[in-house]
Amino acid sequence: MVMELENRKTEFVVFCIENTAERLRCSGYDILTALDKTNGVEDFLYPSYDALHTQGKEYIVDEVLDYLKKHHITISSIK
Repeated sequence: MVMELENRKTEFVVFCIENTAERLRCSGYDILTALDKTNGVEDFLYPSYDALHTQGKEYIVDEVLDYLKKHHITISSIK
């Protein structure tokens, strides 16, 4: 049961990264690199699973972008 939840959280993190990359027209690696600058996967995406996984894709991507902006992480496509 615990492993199943961890797998779902990992799938959610991948979903967040890939959909943010799609919105910005960059690679998932670019988003992961940006998030790694603030330990965003471990400190933001995994802990936010319970609150965000029931939301729509647009809302989730907006939250990821807000997180990056709040931490002054730039990707050339972020406006």
